[in-house]
Amino acid sequence: MTDNKNRRLVQGVLVSLNGITSEPLTWAGPYFGDGSAEHSLAALERSGGMLMGRRTYEVFSRQWPKATGPYADFLNRMPKFVFSSTLAKAEWNNTTVIGGDVVKEVRALKEAEGDDLVVYGHGRFGQTLVDAGLVDELNLTIVPVFVPDGVPFFRDGGDEHRWELVRAGQGHDPGLANLTYRPAVTER
Repeated sequence: MTDNKNRRLVQGVLVSLNGITSEPLTWAGPYFGDGSAEHSLAALERSGGMLMGRRTYEVFSRQWPKATGPYADFLNRMPKFVFSSTLAKAEWNNTTVIGGDVVKEVRALKEAEGDDLVVYGHGRFGQTLVDAGLVDELNLTIVPVFVPDGVPFFRDGGDEHRWELVRAGQGHDPGLANLTYRPAVTER
């Protein structure tokens, strides 16, 4: 858990009813309306930077630079950090490629002054952050759809982590549910 001087790392994940997190653009879109857009923009505006792995960067950097509107405008101008050992240069403005030790580099970003950091999704990069104990808040948006195949949120090979539920409720559009967790404080 971070202290008051450090930035928090907030991870937002779209999850289908059967636990799939991959390719949310193909199944979550119909459930997102004005309420979700408003909430997403407010969350983004509280963030001082976005962290992502190479795959998320590839999707976002194709979609968002050409988009317009308040969300796209903020996302395009905010600092972005892509963690990759294979990407040499980022074309998306305000994006820094970091090729070193993910855990060490994210720790350094968290220790710097500034607003919270955000990461979307839960691929290999997201799992690495959770396993390293770097995620301070996990926001799950449950989308009311069963996805026939894809990468599950709960994958074999990850470390065990305990979380405390701090908020639960209806999502910002019909059918969605939001769950917010923070790492459980363990007794020593």
